Amino acid sequence: MSKKVMVAALTALSIQSIAAHAQQSAASYPTKPLRFVVGLAPGGATDIVARLIGQKLTEALGHTVIVDNRAGAAGSIAGAIVAKATPDGYTLHVVSSSFAINPSLHDLPFDTLKDFAPISLIAQAPFLLVTTPSLRVESVKDLIARAKAKPSTMHFSSGGYGGSGHLAGELFKRMAGIQVDHVAFRGGSPSVQAVIAGQVHMTFSAIVAGLQYWKAGRLRAHGVTSAKRSKAAPELPTIAEAGVAGYQVLTWYGILAPARTPREIVAKLSGAVSKIVSSPEIEQKFLNDGAEPVGSTPEEFRRHLVDEIARIEKLAKEIGLKAGKK
Repeated sequence: MSKKVMVAALTALSIQSIAAHAQQSAASYPTKPLRFVVGLAPGGATDIVARLIGQKLTEALGHTVIVDNRAGAAGSIAGAIVAKATPDGYTLHVVSSSFAINPSLHDLPFDTLKDFAPISLIAQAPFLLVTTPSLRVESVKDLIARAKAKPSTMHFSSGGYGGSGHLAGELFKRMAGIQVDHVAFRGGSPSVQAVIAGQVHMTFSAIVAGLQYWKAGRLRAHGVTSAKRSKAAPELPTIAEAGVAGYQVLTWYGILAPARTPREIVAKLSGAVSKIVSSPEIEQKFLNDGAEPVGSTPEEFRRHLVDEIARIEKLAKEIGLKAGKK
């Protein structure tokens, strides 16, 4: 046997051995507790989602899922931990839509696409466009007309510079062709309270909070930011159907593994998560919070990430979004 033939044969055997080992590992996976790393403190929306899915994944896989909160540095501490973790399926990253925003705002210690293996989307939720009652607008078209009649005299609030609510407002401005100035607050609740008090004119609120104040008569609600009407408020139109064609902004949640995690393990986790979010119990829990479950394949989640990052990068350049601004 020639040296070339021998090398080729050994290479083939090595590849077969690696593939067989990966399949064997996936078949027995998991054999110990899993860790969900979350880049926010306990009690936030991402943490709540992680604990809900972790509890059900514990039941499905027969091994405990531990939630490890590593807040700080806009989520990059948690992201770096997962990116550098052994790619064996035991250290996973539960993220929200801010994961796709951060590359446009921060120098990250990892590559958002190259250093992770998408597993599955979990859920998504629209925002609710609300205005202060004193503005006396009845619809999205009425709001746009008012803003065009008096450019730069109206303001919209958000829960923070560069957050999803801020970007929802900036995209609305551009697509509606209006000039409304942004006022950033420290969190979604102060942002909504400022609209209730009439300090600012409008905001894109988390849907549950917005609906609560709308039903109490303290805010006016004009539309949801999803492509279709929300099950939480089917009587409200989408912003697209209310006058801004093509408008859509969602907050979403998903699970990632370190890059190079065996495909068999990724597939096993993806299937388990999709099954969990399709259960009536979990669907109802998400609906109670204005969200809808959206399990996906790893490929679908990767395409979603690529599209989201590109869309946000484009908007960030157009509006001059920069880290450190207020």
